[in-house]
Amino acid sequence: QVQLVESGGGLVQPGGSLRLSCAANGFTFSDYVMSWVRQAPGKGLEWVAGINGRGTLKTYVNSVRGRFTISRDNAKNTVYLQIASLKPEDTAVYYCAAKEVWARVSETTEYDYWGQGTQVTVSS
Repeated sequence: QVQLVESGGGLVQPGGSLRLSCAANGFTFSDYVMSWVRQAPGKGLEWVAGINGRGTLKTYVNSVRGRFTISRDNAKNTVYLQIASLKPEDTAVYYCAAKEVWARVSETTEYDYWGQGTQVTVSS
């Protein structure tokens, strides 16, 4: 049974940092592209960052480039999202998602597996 379980969200002040984690099981983790996708209140899904199976390719949406860092540890079947310089507009539920191919990495409709999400709230 495939499971993706996110953790690490919370309430943080503007300018603060968080590290989100997503633990995976039930599939061959190192064979899958992993991404972080977020959904702000009242808005649709927004792909944020992706990393290939070996961790050699990473890409980000422009609005988070330089502030967010995606990484993975295949020995632990875990993908991470380090978030720095948080802004109120980063407030969202953050999901991790998995698919097999790197092409169209930002297309959220092509992901096979999803976690339940973790809430990040940026507020003073």
